Amino acid sequence: MRIGNIDLGNRPVFLAPMEDVTDIGFRRLCKRFGASMVYTEFVSAEALVRDVKTTLRKLSISDDERPVGIQIYGRDIEAMVEAARMVEQAGPDLIDLNFGCPVKKVAGKGAGAGMLQNIPKMLEITQRVVEAVSLPVTVKTRLGWNHDQLIITELAPQLQQCGIKALTIHGRTRSQMYTGEADWTLIGEVKHNPAMTIPVIGNGDIHSLEEADQAFDRYGVDGVMIGRATFGCPWLFSRQQFSFNEKLDILEELLRINVEMIDEPRGIIHTRRHLAATPIFKGIPNFRQTRIAMLRAERMDDLLAILEDTRQLLG
Repeated sequence: MRIGNIDLGNRPVFLAPMEDVTDIGFRRLCKRFGASMVYTEFVSAEALVRDVKTTLRKLSISDDERPVGIQIYGRDIEAMVEAARMVEQAGPDLIDLNFGCPVKKVAGKGAGAGMLQNIPKMLEITQRVVEAVSLPVTVKTRLGWNHDQLIITELAPQLQQCGIKALTIHGRTRSQMYTGEADWTLIGEVKHNPAMTIPVIGNGDIHSLEEADQAFDRYGVDGVMIGRATFGCPWLFSRQQFSFNEKLDILEELLRINVEMIDEPRGIIHTRRHLAATPIFKGIPNFRQTRIAMLRAERMDDLLAILEDTRQLLG
């Protein structure tokens, strides 16, 4: 599979862009364990053009995570175009347009999945961004706004005509948010439409590489993207089996990378999200107080000590 000049090999598996999750440390580890491509946290176009420092920091990427995409979202056409130009200067391998985020603070304001209620504007943004940058531009969206508006089969060729180089489809509507089951049948319909010549990437309810394999076999997609199942599990992209100690080593490395690449307070906050979500601590008896201490730790040395105590407890 190729996106523009980016060769992603056969059956590539992607790390989805996720707010407060896909920071640089997590992306680097996912890439090391086999992610074919990773994405930054999604970036607000409006905040970017206003030079908001916390947003500008999200543009930081490293060569050892390539190929890497930067995803932007917004509802203003000129802001999206200007943000895309700014993102291009940061040097990613592609720019992705977020037309799929369902959360109220994004979609409720007409951005993200909110664009599914204004298709002409979505297509104009896409066309204008494609024309404004030389990098490959891709789109991530959903099946439609709700089950009465399942428009993806008609929308996909229109987005392709705008010049995008790949399309990722999350198999839910905006109204579903992240509930219910992802419907991959429409993703498969888009892929098998003879008019579609760009890669189609499926997303939704994939929890393992084995499930990704089934999606490739069943729906014929060119790529599979994994999102929430990766929380606290950067090793998910590897077919290797890891012991508890090995997984704990990886999470400790995530902490060190985040502290080094961001700073201690925010690096710890970013890592806590993964420690809270990782399944490796599930089923440990009388672990509640340790978990609370872990999620309250404010210094790296204190957090590492708690993790090491946990290792010894289970050793």
